[in-house]
Amino acid sequence: MEYVWPIFHAFWFFCASFFFLLPSGLQASQSLVAPAPEAAHLSNLSSWDDNQALRDLREGTEGRPLSISEAITTALAANPDLELASARVHEAREMIAEARAAFWPSLQLYTEYLRGDAPSVHAFKRLDQRRLPLVDFDFNEPGVFQNFESGMLVHFNVFKGGEHVFRERIARKGLRVQELDRNAVTNDLVASVIGAYFDALAAGDHVNIADQSVETVKSQLHSVRVRYEGGSVLRSDLLSTEVRLAQAIEEHIRAKNRHALSLLALAHVMGLQQTKGLELSGGSWVPPTIPPCVEEGTRVALASRPELRQIREKTASARMGVGLERSAYLPALDLHIKAYVDDEKMKYDADRGNWTVGFLLSWNLFTGFSTPARVNQARARLAQAEAGDRQVSQAVILDVKRAYFLHSEAHARLKVTGKAASQAEEAFRLVQIEYDRGSAGIVRYLDAELAKNSALVAQAAAFYDFRRSQADVARALGHFATD
Repeated sequence: MEYVWPIFHAFWFFCASFFFLLPSGLQASQSLVAPAPEAAHLSNLSSWDDNQALRDLREGTEGRPLSISEAITTALAANPDLELASARVHEAREMIAEARAAFWPSLQLYTEYLRGDAPSVHAFKRLDQRRLPLVDFDFNEPGVFQNFESGMLVHFNVFKGGEHVFRERIARKGLRVQELDRNAVTNDLVASVIGAYFDALAAGDHVNIADQSVETVKSQLHSVRVRYEGGSVLRSDLLSTEVRLAQAIEEHIRAKNRHALSLLALAHVMGLQQTKGLELSGGSWVPPTIPPCVEEGTRVALASRPELRQIREKTASARMGVGLERSAYLPALDLHIKAYVDDEKMKYDADRGNWTVGFLLSWNLFTGFSTPARVNQARARLAQAEAGDRQVSQAVILDVKRAYFLHSEAHARLKVTGKAASQAEEAFRLVQIEYDRGSAGIVRYLDAELAKNSALVAQAAAFYDFRRSQADVARALGHFATD
């Protein structure tokens, strides 16, 4: 006994020191496992002062125009959807730590106070105090007694049918599922930023075209008014020009409103609260290499899309869940260690200490059919995961085909609208010459001007639709997913 209690006191001191140092240790470990910024995974993004740029954008201060790569970097740093996904990854990482705790022994320090007059309890407590009297003691009427007991309990599960192993592996799969979910969010987010950026550029071009249209019609109205006052044109021509100017101003108002809304949409995707000071540089964006045919693109998507890899990890986790539930059919073996000391006035003495060590083997031979029911539930979850795998595969294939078809359509529209815009500009130039010579009326002139502007707007829209379709194909292939 003289060797047991010095060890017990040393162990108590070690545990107390461990709990005092635990918070700082946790903080250090968290700093070691903290994930790197997501933007580091995208090699095609430009380097810039992220903190200062984010501060300028959030505060609405004027800064240099924002390029598309900088918009992506800002979104990866500030978008709340990605922050939520990263938080779920951190939670899954801590669930692994929780599952690993089952492989360690548990330690409990306790102090118990007991008061009563039960003869059996009194006798055993006096016995644990090692002060049981041998004379002048009535075991039937011991009187009221009190006892303090302090000690430690150690519990260690030696075997539980493999349950802890399965839980740790399932937790690892859960972490991988959340990482792939974050990758899927990143993939969609980058494509959304590119699309919103091009929408804003298209709306800005529409504003410029509307500005030019207003200035052109204003200039023409001034000329028609002068000629009307000179008696060379009819009042109907003057009224037609004034109506066209009102239409051009109305279109300009709508274009400015669409541009403001497109900037709001871009700021929302980037995770910003306002658009003050948000200017776009319109810099070039190099799209990823796209496989030439939809069949090859489908093969790439089936191997790269994070949604598919995520459902496969879930299927593997569900398969482990069946093994987890089946582990309940096996016995469990636990180790229990107890070291304690008793005294009626808490005046402990190491020479009067007690200890016990024991193993407990337990086996649930019958649980009211709850164990097979849980096994069947786990098998049903596995069947759901396998069906989900097929469902997601079909959805990815459909998504790739849709993206390819829209890309092909946008490419064809780009060619057609480009040719139509050139023809409309040439037609307007010829009509303008004819109008200046007096061989064309004001109505024909205004119709030609309207057709030219409409063709330019359609050309700009087709160009940015084509750029967006390139980003959409890249998203469908999983190009923007980080890993």
